This record gives sequence, C-alpha cells and structure tokens, in this order.
Amino acid sequence: MSESGAKHHIGCGGGGLTTVLLAVFLTLKLTDQIDWSWWWVLSPLWIPVAFGVAAALLVGIGAGVFFAVRHFHRRRPRLPR
Repeated sequence: MSESGAKHHIGCGGGGLTTVLLAVFLTLKLTDQIDWSWWWVLSPLWIPVAFGVAAALLVGIGAGVFFAVRHFHRRRPRLPR
C-alpha cells in the first residue's frame, strides 16, 4: 500500500455549530463568565430538537387537514347538472 499522503478519517462529524456553541456556553458557565440558566447553556442541544418536533407537528397537521378535506370532497354528493 502506498503512502500518497491521502489519509482517510472515519468517525462522527463533530465540530458542528451546535458542538462549538455548547462547548463555548459550558466553558463560560463553568468559569462564571455568564450567569445564564442551565436551560440556555444547554440550548444548543434542545433548540434543534424543538424545531424538529415543531416541523413534524406542522407536517402532521397539514397532512391531517389535506386528508380530511380530500375525504370530505369524496363523500359529498354531486349535484346533477
């Protein structure tokens, strides 16, 4: 096997914005640089989850309305012309 300088790295992504923000917030909180609630310090973890849940709820509500309207229109008797 030749060593052409190309290295393959296998692992988790890491280093994303969420990870960086969490590390910064935790460091600032633990060194008493900020006086935030732990809810806000850990917000990089729960805010994306909250957006995902909200998006899933909106899609579910939209699908429910779509199928309810579709079902209503299929069952409605047609008037003769």
